[in-house]
Formats: sequence, C-alpha cells, structure tokens
Amino acid sequence: MVDQGFSELLTGWRQDLVSDFGLDLLDPGALTVGRLRDAILQGPFLDPHRVIAVRSLPARKADAMALALRDIPDTSWVLLSVVGPLKASGALRQAVVAAGGVVKDCPPLKKRELEEWIRERARLHGLPPQVAATVGRTTNPNLGVMESELLKLAAYQASGAKLDQAALADLLVGDRQDDIFRLTDNLLPSATPAAWRALESLLQTESPTGIAYRIARHVSLVLEVGTHRSQGLGLAAVQGQMREHPYVIQKAYELGARVSLERLEGSLGALLDYEWRVKSGQIDAEWGLRSLLAQL
Repeated sequence: MVDQGFSELLTGWRQDLVSDFGLDLLDPGALTVGRLRDAILQGPFLDPHRVIAVRSLPARKADAMALALRDIPDTSWVLLSVVGPLKASGALRQAVVAAGGVVKDCPPLKKRELEEWIRERARLHGLPPQVAATVGRTTNPNLGVMESELLKLAAYQASGAKLDQAALADLLVGDRQDDIFRLTDNLLPSATPAAWRALESLLQTESPTGIAYRIARHVSLVLEVGTHRSQGLGLAAVQGQMREHPYVIQKAYELGARVSLERLEGSLGALLDYEWRVKSGQIDAEWGLRSLLAQL
C-alpha cells in the first residue's frame, strides 16, 4: 500500500514537469541530510517546480532527515516513503507537519479489510470474485505480493486463456512457497548454491521482477528487525512490535546478527536500481536478476 500510494502520488506530481531536470530521485541508502537539503534548495530550471522523491527510506535514518525540511521553497515538492513505523513524537513527523505537509500512516489491514481490498483490486483488474478468494487464501498476506499476483492473472486472462482452477494452481506463487522460502533462507549474508537452484526453479513460472520484489521484502524485513536489534531491543520485544509470525521475526533477528545494517541498505538500493533499470529498458529482467543475486 505504501509503494502504491508513493507511485500514484509521484505520477501526479510529475504531470506538470516538462523536462528530466524537474525530478530528483534520491538513493535512500546513500542519502544524507546535506544531500537532501541541497536537492530541496535547488531551484527549477525549465519546470514550474521540482519533485524530490525518496522511496523506502530506512526508519532508523528517518528522524535524522528532519533538519533538511526547514524552510522548503514553494517550488520544491518533497515526497518520502519510510520502511517501518514513524514515532508519534519523532523529529521527521514533526518537521513534515511544521512544513505544512502530511504524514500518512499505513498500518497493516485487518482480516476483513484485507479481504475487501483483494476483492476491490480484483474487480478493478477485471477478475471474478472466486479468483480474489483464491488469491487471498493461497498468497502471502502482503499487499504488494497480492497485487503482483492479481496483475499476473489479469494478463493471463487478457491473453484469451481460460482462468480455471488448474490455471490458478499453476500460476499462483502460493503453490511455490517452498522455492520462495528456499531462496530467501539461503540469500544472506551471500547467496548459496541452494538459493541459485531455487531462483532457477522460480524463473520457470514467475516473472523476474516479481521474484525481485519478494527478495526486497525479505531484505527489508531483516533490515527493520536489525534496526530494532541495534537499538537494544530483545527478540521478544521485537516480536511484540511486528505483525509477522514470531518464527519469521526470530529468523530475521538471528540473521541480523550476521549482516550489517549498511550491507542490508546497500542490498535494498541495488534492488531499487534493478527495478528502475528494468522499467527503463536498460537491462533484461531475467539476466539482470541473476546479476543482482550475485551482488547481494
């Protein structure tokens, strides 16, 4: 939901831009207060305004960026998305409000809300209600993963193929969870042969960008748990704060002891760069994903 809202808002803000100079997409991994401040203070060249956007800023770095939001020029439009919750009294939240901005929190949806969300997204994609029910039953309860599955099913249906239960069983990644878990469990601190075998198996039926999204979610989870760990929180406290299954949090907590936060942030940055390069046509999605796995 955060990524969807970020993308929709960014698309709307870019409509009035007339050149590439008007958009400044900043790397969250390398972002500093000074870099963000310089981007905000830079005036527009050919455009009526500039858009400064940061996607997936780690929560542990969020409050440090508050100083960059003082006296924002009217011609600078700033958009930030943060991985993890912001404290109610946090510096970044207060700075955004003081600057006249809006902070939108996206708490996890409850079961009934999630079911309604799936049905509505399926309807928008032209999929029947029974497909929405199947996706909700078999897919990881993550909005990005579910949206990816619905888009895949909609494309399959648009091709003229029959979307029956047999097709759903073949297409939905819910039936490929073993490979997903095998890939993510063997990904950090570096990809093992088991991870490469799982990747090749998934590529037979899944899109490379969909697999990359799941890798990004895994790295993001380990980063969030690792951030809590670095703040002195024990395993039980972290499990109490997060909605994922306690066993999943335990594995991420243990993994966070072996991988530095800087390494995880660099991996997230590489994943975001991969997404941008694929969408801009610079690289082939499948071979780019293999190269990406070698970098993580």
